[in-house]
Amino acid sequence: MEEHLVDWSRAQFALTAMYHWIFVPLTLGLGFIVAIMESIYVKTSSEFWKKTTKFWMTLFAINFAIGVATGIIMEFEFGTNWANYSWFVGDIFGAPLAVEGILAFFMESTFFAVMFFGWDKVGKKFHLLSTWLVAVGSNLSALWILVANGWMQYPVGMEFNPDTVRNEMMNFWDVLFSPVAISKFLHTIGSGYVMASLFVVGVSAWYLLKGRDVVFAKKSMIIGATFGLITSLFLILSGDESAHQVALKQPVKLAAMEGLYEGKESAGIVAVGILNNKKTLTNDEETFNFELEIPYALALLGYHDTTAYVPGLKDLVYGNETRGIISSQTKIDKGKLAVTALEEYKEAKKANDMIKAQKARAVLEENMKYFGYGYLKSPEQIVPPVATTFYAFHIMVTLGGWFTVLFALLLYLCMKKDISDYRLLLTSAVWSIPLGYIAGEAGWVVAEVGRQPWAIQDLMPVGIAATKIATTNVMISFFMFATLFTLLLIAEIKIMTKQIKIGPDGGH
Repeated sequence: MEEHLVDWSRAQFALTAMYHWIFVPLTLGLGFIVAIMESIYVKTSSEFWKKTTKFWMTLFAINFAIGVATGIIMEFEFGTNWANYSWFVGDIFGAPLAVEGILAFFMESTFFAVMFFGWDKVGKKFHLLSTWLVAVGSNLSALWILVANGWMQYPVGMEFNPDTVRNEMMNFWDVLFSPVAISKFLHTIGSGYVMASLFVVGVSAWYLLKGRDVVFAKKSMIIGATFGLITSLFLILSGDESAHQVALKQPVKLAAMEGLYEGKESAGIVAVGILNNKKTLTNDEETFNFELEIPYALALLGYHDTTAYVPGLKDLVYGNETRGIISSQTKIDKGKLAVTALEEYKEAKKANDMIKAQKARAVLEENMKYFGYGYLKSPEQIVPPVATTFYAFHIMVTLGGWFTVLFALLLYLCMKKDISDYRLLLTSAVWSIPLGYIAGEAGWVVAEVGRQPWAIQDLMPVGIAATKIATTNVMISFFMFATLFTLLLIAEIKIMTKQIKIGPDGGH
């Protein structure tokens, strides 16, 4: 397939996904923060907490509406830009997306109307229930989407049907409860909770710096910092499990995350490092121009064993017989056997030669796990962009550590001191809002760029997944979407900032 077409299709989907993720994380976490605030209101009947809840709920609603628009476009792109992918695995991939649309999205949309417009039309307890159901529904939507994405990273629960040339779901529960899907869901929603907490404490810090709505800001900051600290610790734990699953299921991604070319026992994590851009698989250049390493940490993170051997990129590309790692060239050879066997099976079926068809099918089934390798041209193609993956991973981890410290400091000072006196920390809280978005986007870069060249791990390269359409059409739609999404983002920021400046008292 034309290389430029694939690149533009990838760029368009990346654009849509990254813009979508600007809106989603705030929805995931702010829904629960609003529900907590309303629970306090229902328990105390305090008008202060009703006013506080309404303020944050308005910001939630603005973000929710715009997030829906980008999400719908992204799902349609599977049919327009990735038709081969949709045909090959639509039976599996479509199931969780269908559940998301029918169940989760329907639930959150229905109760959203009650939550936002029903303050004086339904009882307090029913309104509170609606708010909690919107929060739960938003996270259920994320669950099904992330189950679908987790399956792409680690395809399970299916069987390939050579007659239809499709993968068909055999066990829905294997797909739903895949360890990769579970760890991806928990880590992703955790990042959304942290992002929402940063938003709440950042906006509250802005009020304190301006010296207005001080009581509202302090109480909102206490809830935001408490929720943020708890979910930051959860994020660390889920990140540990996510890295463990990557080590087991996607070792090439793990090696790229750490810039590990040579495998080693008791490997450490590079806490801070600058990659040598001259380094390749085939030369003896140093990997880093500068590095600070934490001993044993990568072996512990990846395999929960400080003495474990962590394979490097060279092991995974060229093989390591001592460690039982087969080369990617061997996988390519097996993949080509599978691809050839599929063609022979189809020809034999047309000719009604059942003996030949059975033999071809046996070869196909024996080598099916390497099917996608049959479309690669060289062993080195299994290596993703190392620098992009490495720096994105380290940005994500570094910022995650800062957020945990920030929440702890803010919570302590809110409880023990006058937080208004710590203007530098409050300013840091405000500027940590965009840093939260950067960390979230970096996480997705690690997840998606780190698994290249695969659309479906080991089964389908990205180049085979794309739709055969005119490159010009994709380019035009790319710039249309870029313009549309940028305008939506500008509109959201303007509406949000206007609402924040009005404040919880509605300008009175």
